Parts: sequence; structure tokens; C-alpha cells
Amino acid sequence: MPESTESAPAAAAAAPRPAPRAGGLGQGPGRLLVTLYGVFTVAAASRSIYQLIAQYEEAPLAYVLSAVSAAVYAFITLSLVRGGEGARRVAVVCCAAELIGVLTVGTWTLLDRSAFPDETVWSDYGMGYLFIPIFLPVTGLIWLRKARRES
Repeated sequence: MPESTESAPAAAAAAPRPAPRAGGLGQGPGRLLVTLYGVFTVAAASRSIYQLIAQYEEAPLAYVLSAVSAAVYAFITLSLVRGGEGARRVAVVCCAAELIGVLTVGTWTLLDRSAFPDETVWSDYGMGYLFIPIFLPVTGLIWLRKARRES
């Protein structure tokens, strides 16, 4: 039997590594966006699921909007992780929808408090979440624009 002059760990180290996914939306500063969107997906989804099950009658509009925000966050997170031009386009649309949602719900909650007996993620422009919901889509859109120029 022929003996190999290379040890197993050396052979594994010399093996070609898969290339990073094209359109690295979740690379570099995009990792922070992936992390924040992932955290917001889990936070908004878990909160809205509980509220829809246990408290739906108290504020149905607010709880449904929180579930919508969770879905938007999830789409953005998955798009950033997936990368590529198609995923970038989906992320742009979702970030724009998120920004419109935050601005609409934020303004609505200031103008008509009775419409929202309980807060949503986007209430008062995300004040309950340290205003991160208003800054996140803006930052996401800037990153996605920069990522487009780099690809």
C-alpha cells in the first residue's frame, strides 16, 4: 500500500475552500445588519405570536402590524444572508416597505393614540426599541446601495 507523505490535517488544510458567496451582503458591515435584523425578527415574532394568541381582542391592529414587521425583518435577514443581486433587490424592497411602515405607523400613533391601545414595534417611530426601527431601514438601504456599486 502506498504511503502518503502528507498528514491528514495538512491535506485538509491544502484542500480548496469554497469561495464566498457572490454579492456578500452579509459580509463586513452587513454582518451587523444581519445580526440586528435577526434579533428584531425573533423579538417581533415572539412578541406578536404571544399577543395574537393571548391578547388579540385588546389591540388587534397593533398585534397584526407587529407580526407584519416580524415578517419584513425575516425577509430582510434572509436576503442579506443569501446575497446576490436578486436577494439585494428583495432586501431593497423590504427595507423601503419597512421605512414606509415605520413612518406611517409612527405618525399614525402620534396622531391617533386610540387606534393603538398597545404599542407595535413601529409605534412612535420605534421609541420602545430605542428608535432602532427608524434607523435600521435607512442604514440597510445605504448598505444595499453601496453593495450594488461594489458588485
